Amino acid sequence: MTDTSGDNNGLMSGLLRLLPARFRHTVVVPVVRLSGTIGAVTPLRPGLTLAGVSRLLERAFETRNAKAVAVVINSPGGSPVQSRQIHDRIRHLAAEKRIPVLVFVEDVAASGGYMIACAGDEIFCDVSSIVGSIGVIGGTFGFQDLIKKVGIERRIYTSGDHKSTLDPFLPENPEDVARLKAIQSEIHDSFIALVKQRRGSRLKDEDGYLFSGEYWAGERSVKLGLADAIGDLRSVLRMRYGEKVHTPLIAPPSGLLPNLTGRRQGAGTALGAPGFADELISALETRAIWARYGL
Repeated sequence: MTDTSGDNNGLMSGLLRLLPARFRHTVVVPVVRLSGTIGAVTPLRPGLTLAGVSRLLERAFETRNAKAVAVVINSPGGSPVQSRQIHDRIRHLAAEKRIPVLVFVEDVAASGGYMIACAGDEIFCDVSSIVGSIGVIGGTFGFQDLIKKVGIERRIYTSGDHKSTLDPFLPENPEDVARLKAIQSEIHDSFIALVKQRRGSRLKDEDGYLFSGEYWAGERSVKLGLADAIGDLRSVLRMRYGEKVHTPLIAPPSGLLPNLTGRRQGAGTALGAPGFADELISALETRAIWARYGL
């Protein structure tokens, strides 16, 4: 009897090479990249929001043969609401599909960025990544002396004792500041509870240190239990799932409509055009958020 197993194996190998990459590999780990400040910055410069990333997350968790979902984060934070909503959506999808989530930190996962990172079952970072900043921040300016110098009188009319608070054109009111700090404290407590729930016994230091708003580089964050190990996406996934692991990037759709939209947006940001001042302020605010972490 003639042994044809070798020929059959060669034929199967040839057929497999003709198939798209996603069908040739049995181990698939889709990758979603979440980069930028969190929350709506301006209509023409949107940051990370649940509305903007929900479909990407759903596509990742629906990927055929997915053994895990990798989420790459590079964010200095932003809106606490959007941060939690993105975190919660990742956890809901992970529980529904029973798929583990591996988070990889690039330059920074701080504040709201770290809140999203906590959606991972494991968090990996670079030795130079910035991790942490578990706190709440808010800021404004005071122009009351400036408007006096230029002869401007502030007039504002409200119904409701606290409708106008923290007005930058009026002297700071201690009661307004106290109310703001109370709200910040509530949000901070909620953030702390989320980190404790997700990281549990892996946290290695006193609460007053971990949750002070301070941030750390990669190796220190691993020692503190805020991250699990030093590692990059390619190395970790290959070590865990083999050299042939397939890592498709789940990206937003591209085509004629987005291109047209992009050109239209670009035209609206010319010097002197409507919205230019908002765009400039938005860019400065975004730059200031990144600059908190030396980036």
